[in-house]
Amino acid sequence: MELGIDSFAASPDNKADSAKSIRELLERIELADQAGLSYFGIGEHHRKDFLDSAPSMILAAAAAKTKTIRLGSAVTVLSASDPVRVFQNYATLDLLSEGRAEIVAGRGSFTDAFPLFGLNMNDYNALFEEKLDLLLQLRDNEIVNWSGQFRPALHNQAVYPRPHQDKLPIWVGVGGTPASFVRAGNLGLPLMVAIIGGETHRFRPLLNLYYDAAQQSGFEQSTTKVGLHSLGFVGKTTHDAVSDFYPGYKKMFDKIGSERGFATVTKEGFDAQNSATGALLVGEPKEIVDKIWRHSEALGGIERITFQMDAVKDHQKLMKCIELMGSEMVPLLKSSLW
Repeated sequence: MELGIDSFAASPDNKADSAKSIRELLERIELADQAGLSYFGIGEHHRKDFLDSAPSMILAAAAAKTKTIRLGSAVTVLSASDPVRVFQNYATLDLLSEGRAEIVAGRGSFTDAFPLFGLNMNDYNALFEEKLDLLLQLRDNEIVNWSGQFRPALHNQAVYPRPHQDKLPIWVGVGGTPASFVRAGNLGLPLMVAIIGGETHRFRPLLNLYYDAAQQSGFEQSTTKVGLHSLGFVGKTTHDAVSDFYPGYKKMFDKIGSERGFATVTKEGFDAQNSATGALLVGEPKEIVDKIWRHSEALGGIERITFQMDAVKDHQKLMKCIELMGSEMVPLLKSSLW
């Protein structure tokens, strides 16, 4: 199983430290590469809380500092982007990294990009479907003929550069919407499932929809692929991991909750989310590896797990976490034994 990290490049408390935060993020990506992690993804947001509004720029800088780790999005907010520019950016990243770029295309968990780019929320689903179709056409064809509702048509249009890889990997990032799982299955695309709360095993019926849709569309099960994006953090002990992670987690989700009308976070609620079947992956390495394998079994098998740990802003603690992931978790996850 592949182990990776997703970051939203959380803004520092002092905005004057933004440049330092980006430099430290690049140091963490470089360490993740050295530690043997498989993937590092950068999100895309257009709000004060994060520094990732131009993720391909961060990933390009990371490509120059790394050798083997795969680099991609987490997620590309495709509904609010021009698929041609998305393809060109990631094809260029693929050339810079000599074949290590990936795209995880999704609609995002925030809607800030819609007013910023003059989009209508009533077109939320239609925009994504159309732009995903164009992105796949661009990936599969050097010369494109395409027309749609939201973008000018392309007639015998060549699009460059072409990526280093024969076929640039494109995943679909999903939350809990059944239609999103079916869409990915119908297209035979790999699936990255964001599970940031609740009990992970409850997503199994949604994954069954994905597998059924892929089979009905003529795709062999060997072509389907599932990854899991989870909130997580590891420390030498579970007490250390929880003590480092919980304060920032509460601050983050209390802020989001105040915007969306959710209840405030409690330690009891956090502990429930971090229980044996809960979605959070916060603890010591062996405990978390065992939990990942249980999640994989409950979901019918996953091939990649990525940690979102921006709740911790201390750079040195994040570096220690990455070291533990590489030295203790990677060997266990690469083993076929549990």
